[in-house]
Amino acid sequence: MRAAATSFRRQLERDGGLGVRATLERPPVRVERTQTNACSDGPGIQELTASRSGPRTCALRERTIDWRGGLPGIERAVAPMEERIMAQTYDAIVIGTGQAGPSLAAKLTGEGLKTAVIERKLFGGTCVNVGCIPTKALVASARAAYMARRSEDFGVVIEGPVEVDMKRVKARKDAVVRQSSEGLTAWLRNMSDCTVYEGHARFEDSRTVRVGGERLQAGRIFINTGARAFVPDLPGLDGIGYLTNSSMMDIDALPEHLVIVGGSYIGLEFAQMYRRFGSRVTIVEMQDRLIARDDDDVSDAVRDILQAEGIEVRLRAECLAVKKRNRQISVRVECDEGAPEVVGSHLLLAVGRTPNTDDLGLEEAGIETDPRGFIKVDDLLRTSVPNVWALGDVNGRGAFTHT
Repeated sequence: MRAAATSFRRQLERDGGLGVRATLERPPVRVERTQTNACSDGPGIQELTASRSGPRTCALRERTIDWRGGLPGIERAVAPMEERIMAQTYDAIVIGTGQAGPSLAAKLTGEGLKTAVIERKLFGGTCVNVGCIPTKALVASARAAYMARRSEDFGVVIEGPVEVDMKRVKARKDAVVRQSSEGLTAWLRNMSDCTVYEGHARFEDSRTVRVGGERLQAGRIFINTGARAFVPDLPGLDGIGYLTNSSMMDIDALPEHLVIVGGSYIGLEFAQMYRRFGSRVTIVEMQDRLIARDDDDVSDAVRDILQAEGIEVRLRAECLAVKKRNRQISVRVECDEGAPEVVGSHLLLAVGRTPNTDDLGLEEAGIETDPRGFIKVDDLLRTSVPNVWALGDVNGRGAFTHT
């Protein structure tokens, strides 16, 4: 026995510097204290204290050995390549708390299914925090300013110019968002049969997800991680500050001249909003018309409305590039008409969305994506893995709440 113990200890000494975790299956003995250096000096393995409650463990960081025989009653010593963590088992896992996630969690728990909900950053996702709710709050303030300037059309006289306090506009928007976000968070945390985890989720296989130091397993997994602003590879962009729909939520001062690259829904919403707040606004679009996926007559009508409010529109903008000019930003446009560049105080990029799939470990689960990174789904939102579904913006099916 002494010789076997000595041999085992020498094996651990050799592997300890590599980071060894050995599980010695000898029920009913379990080590209560683990070491980071494998039995280096002193009594080593004999120093471990044990209780009569289960598997015996010698934790020596990460790499492990496969050792058999030697100590009486020891059947095997198995050492995985990384530290094993006991998985928590659920009936379903929902990754992300955007529009689909919380409602789905409520439906699942309502059916008596034990459900885990994972959120990396902002409860409520894009819609609650940097999309639908805050932008509509800003639109409401912008419309109030617009109607105040038109008050005389309705027989209402306002003495002096209409002014907008952007700090108060932002404070109102933040209060609306906070009410929604806090209400949603409380609803999830108090939901029966629902456990909320905060952290980044990553697949280990098709049924296992790791969140920080936790491993979760379920037979049904729903991906609801959403999308973020796509940042194009424009020449000169690395050397200047720019805004996206998310960072626009932090603005509490009025831009003197807001230049918006992108003439689709997000860009147009901010264009009209900030023009009504009082900024000069220029839209730069590479296509030959705004919202090019809509019918021509719709596109033309939208352009007429925006131009009537004083918004400048530059179409067929090719060879886009940006650079710093003193304290302003120059955007090279090279359009068919007009000056070859637009100089503004702020630059907003609104040229599309990219899915939040690049660090989910989808390849470990065998989940297929398209060339842009969106998860492929069928008409029932099932992925290439039968027990995994992808909901909302992450599947690239229109970026509407109901998809």
